[in-house]
Amino acid sequence: MKKVFKKEFYGKEFIVEVGQLAKQATGSCLVRYGETAVLSAAVVGKEPSKMNFFPLLVIYQEKLYSAGKIPGGFLRREGRPSEHETLISRAIDRPLRPLFAEGFRTEVQVINTVLSADLDSSPEMSALLGASLALKIAGIPFNGPVAGVMVGLVNGELIINPTPEQIELSNLDLTVAGTKDAINMVEAGANEIDEDTIIKALLFAHEAIKELVAFQEEIIQEVGKEQMEIELITAPEFIRKDVHELEKGRITKAISIVEKLERADAISAIEKEIEETLKERYSKDFDKDEVKSMLQFAKDVYEEISVKEVRRLITEDKIRPDGRKTDELRDLDSEIDLLPRVHGSALFTRGQTQALAAVTLGALRESQIQDGVSVSDGKRFMLHYNFPQYCVGSVGRYMSPGRREIGHGALGEKALSKVLPNEDEFPYAIRLVSEILESNGSSSQATICAGSLALEAAGVPIKAPVAGIAMGLVMDGKNYTILTDIQGLEDHFGDMDFKVAGTEKGICALQMDIKISGITEDIFKESLAQAKVARLQILENMNATIAKPREELSKYAPKVQLMRVNPDKIRDIIGGGGKTITSIIEKCNDIKIDIEQDGRIILMHEDSFFIKKAMQLIEDIIREVEVNQVYSGTVRRIEKFGCFVELWPGQDGLVHISKLDVKRVEKVEDVVKIGDVIQVKCIGIDDRGRVDLSRKDALKDIKN
Repeated sequence: MKKVFKKEFYGKEFIVEVGQLAKQATGSCLVRYGETAVLSAAVVGKEPSKMNFFPLLVIYQEKLYSAGKIPGGFLRREGRPSEHETLISRAIDRPLRPLFAEGFRTEVQVINTVLSADLDSSPEMSALLGASLALKIAGIPFNGPVAGVMVGLVNGELIINPTPEQIELSNLDLTVAGTKDAINMVEAGANEIDEDTIIKALLFAHEAIKELVAFQEEIIQEVGKEQMEIELITAPEFIRKDVHELEKGRITKAISIVEKLERADAISAIEKEIEETLKERYSKDFDKDEVKSMLQFAKDVYEEISVKEVRRLITEDKIRPDGRKTDELRDLDSEIDLLPRVHGSALFTRGQTQALAAVTLGALRESQIQDGVSVSDGKRFMLHYNFPQYCVGSVGRYMSPGRREIGHGALGEKALSKVLPNEDEFPYAIRLVSEILESNGSSSQATICAGSLALEAAGVPIKAPVAGIAMGLVMDGKNYTILTDIQGLEDHFGDMDFKVAGTEKGICALQMDIKISGITEDIFKESLAQAKVARLQILENMNATIAKPREELSKYAPKVQLMRVNPDKIRDIIGGGGKTITSIIEKCNDIKIDIEQDGRIILMHEDSFFIKKAMQLIEDIIREVEVNQVYSGTVRRIEKFGCFVELWPGQDGLVHISKLDVKRVEKVEDVVKIGDVIQVKCIGIDDRGRVDLSRKDALKDIKN
């Protein structure tokens, strides 16, 4: 039986419908927000998976019919997820995942489908609410509900779930998710906003989140199923005892080895020795599959020992695995111009994390075309992040970019886009590629640093350099320790990964993921304050390498010039059948010319000479003769009644014999001949556009 629940929320209405759609799913609901409609369906497996991790799959998918669109391409149907769908899937997954119990191994899938898209009423946040609610009403053990909102900042006013038009005007594009008790996910782009404003926006968002959580609790109370019993998979006590007996504190000591690979090798050697002993011991009483399962449990115990020791060292002794202080950066190194033929390159190294960035400049027509429910003019700036297996000293499969690579690239893109010049100032499409050559944590932030350096080296006139830093947290009850510049071990074993990128002036991007239920206002404030100190230190290192963007582009970069014309003149520039524009391209050594409907013309060529020549040809086409203006023109034709003078290619006028000189003229040839360059004045233009010129009036003006 269908049940409907309603809630007014910041001027719009949330409507949740349960019991009509997708009834065979473990739990489902239809969330309506404005004219947006999202179906969320959650399904739980029948028994625990044999995998040693929690198999949670969260999908956000936009059906293009939801916005009245037919998909592009030959197939004309939705294909692989778009970048936006991938990022939103991640944004929903991140606040959900830490709220499942440790040892949860039963497969859970949450599928969110946008059936109707009203871009003024966030489909993304509707999907997050639907995902949380579908899990809870299904009775799946999940420490929710959670909800999320977007926050904008327009003219100093904070706005919940801003419209696309408001986002265009906003200095902040913030997404926040959390429970009624705390925030547990943050994603933001900002126009160099200060830390206090960010904190204010986060708290503002959390108040709105509490309302949506309370709304869900009302629905769950009425239609939620009884919570099911899910078996949590943990290592049996006898395996724990055996591992600790054989380990004898050796893993604890190995954790303190500073060098990453050396530490990993030492721990691996200990684990291998224990595994061989346990394999021999258990094989006497158990079959092959049972032994395999037991050895997997032993690996879980190894990790528990490592986790416990790393966290103890940090919280009690204030000692980090590599010996640094809690607020200390790893060694920094910046370098530019490693790659001579690319348009701009830079290498940024922080400890054992290293990113190589390369910039390519192209025509605006090379901007990325996006196929989605939102209205988009394409993406002019693209940042692509690559994470090969060799950067962590391992082997693995090489496939198309995964969610992690797309997410890290999008975060870097968000940070650096805030300092890019607009198209009028710099009419280029910009592609920035980050190759992670070495990784021990915080590679996404190294990408931002390397990318900023590479943009400056390429001569892109960015407003200010941008640096990124990843902050960590280890929390034990009410006691906590905030870590600056976390490495891989601290990220893996810690409770928070809080990435902060910005300029000297303020924050450009944020991303926070946590493994606990949420963090407090005080932790936010301390983390941002500590991150600011680190960011300024990194910027100092970067500025010592290149202080400002180069004034000249690479000799290998195409040269671009933008000019604006009256849109009514575009037809004249193109000409009948495209003959005029084709002629310009041929005369200017195959120059690239992009003509926009708003009157912008972008010219691109390796040689500036041909750009200037093409601009002159275009100016000659669109130029209009002005009455009373004196021009220098060439005599092209002589008749008995006067001569025709070409003012510029495609534009001529008649000088009547009576207007050739200040004195009486018997024959035109007595004054001028074909090819002469003379000064003439426009004395009139008739209704057919014919230009009347006078040499006599020009001579009088010159004499006076």
